[in-house]
Amino acid sequence: MPERRTVALVTLGCARNEVDSEELAGRLEADGWQLVEDAEDADVAVVNTCGFVEAAKKDSVDALLEANDLKGHGKTQAVVAVGCMAERYGKELADALPEADGVLGFDDYADISTRLQTILSGGSVEAHTPRDRRKLLPISPAERQDAGAGIALPGHAPATEAPADLPDGVAPASGPRAPLRRRLGTNPVASVKLASGCDRRCSFCAIPSFRGSFISRRPSDVLGETRWLAEQGVKEVMLVSENNTSYGKDLGDIRLLETLLPELAAVDGIERVRVSYLQPAEMRPGLIDVLTSTEKVAPYFDLSFQHSAPGVLRAMRRFGDTDRFLELLETIRSKAPQAGVRSNFIVGFPGESEADLAELERFLTGARLDAIGVFGYSDEEGTEAATYSEKLDQDVVDERLAHIARLAEDLTSQRAEERIGETVEVLVESLDEEEGPLGRAAHQAPETDGQIRLTGATGGDALQVGRMVEAKVVGAEGVDLVAECPEEAGR
Repeated sequence: MPERRTVALVTLGCARNEVDSEELAGRLEADGWQLVEDAEDADVAVVNTCGFVEAAKKDSVDALLEANDLKGHGKTQAVVAVGCMAERYGKELADALPEADGVLGFDDYADISTRLQTILSGGSVEAHTPRDRRKLLPISPAERQDAGAGIALPGHAPATEAPADLPDGVAPASGPRAPLRRRLGTNPVASVKLASGCDRRCSFCAIPSFRGSFISRRPSDVLGETRWLAEQGVKEVMLVSENNTSYGKDLGDIRLLETLLPELAAVDGIERVRVSYLQPAEMRPGLIDVLTSTEKVAPYFDLSFQHSAPGVLRAMRRFGDTDRFLELLETIRSKAPQAGVRSNFIVGFPGESEADLAELERFLTGARLDAIGVFGYSDEEGTEAATYSEKLDQDVVDERLAHIARLAEDLTSQRAEERIGETVEVLVESLDEEEGPLGRAAHQAPETDGQIRLTGATGGDALQVGRMVEAKVVGAEGVDLVAECPEEAGR
């Protein structure tokens, strides 16, 4: 019997990319490939790249070069780029990085096994040709569901007919408009795609051009995938897309998320449902009510503010201002005082004045955010903002970035200290040899926010990975918390 071909998936970027990698893993394992964890142990290393900002693109190139260094020193014979950077640049990336044996776009995902086998056999696969994916779907959201059937949409593209004897752990992630999925880890948290693409036209963002227009997955598919993940031992699902507040608009019901969340929370085995990527301008009273009052739905608000000075926001093609944003946060906390809120901000945007920066400081100081990401503005090719005049000198951008980043660090540390004395439900995610059990409460999303170190309740399996335990916050370490459990805790 011939030795099975081996493949490793190296994933960079956001949770959406992680879902895409598990889709590719499901397709490959169903077609006979053996998945291995380390690139050095694989015949083919597939690097799922990020193409969002310059730093992420550099990380992707570094990962490709690192994988390429393995060739000739071990088992690795080929390195292939997939993901957002490969989709966005295609042939340009292939020309600039000849070390990659293949540059594949989203259209190649359905035939990923054939593509990799061709490359592994010494053949060549033509590098992806980029195109504006916003033009692949109708302008009208209502017409997209039927039109999307023949278009590659990672996370909810039509699957090829599944083999009758799927390997253990590989299953159609949901229904007929979902690919196979294979989990690439044992973490009790997994992401589920609600939708793909984005219809917003923020002047600084290139994502819609390579991720396409917004299209929702059907609720039955999302529910089916969540049930399957629960069977795999997942306790928390995080709903991801480029814009979750738009979910359902192409299905005829913009309030579909409000009805879907209680159904997801009722899935047997699921202890927590978290929603990410919310647009402040699209927040609805009904959605706030569901997020703050539904059992097992985390009162967590990942709100994309980006700035708070009106002039800067309008130049970004966004809406709102400091006072409106503070009112939104006040509404949320009036319903759920312990609600978690995080956001990202861009400083040094073209035309940003000292007064604009002061306005952003005013918002940050009053907002009491649990987690803050701060980025210095940089031009992204193909975006409207790249054509703007009034660009700030790089040293000014760097100075403002450092200033706001220091402020953000101080403010999030203060917010963490405010939580001392709160009772929180913590999902145990790992057992560190030095620090002990580590997990997250409802106000903390994986990767992006802080974590909680648990003490107490050492008997039995109360603090095993995957258990949900009640604990009292007794200390803060920057954005991280220390919480003490009773002797008998967990469910």
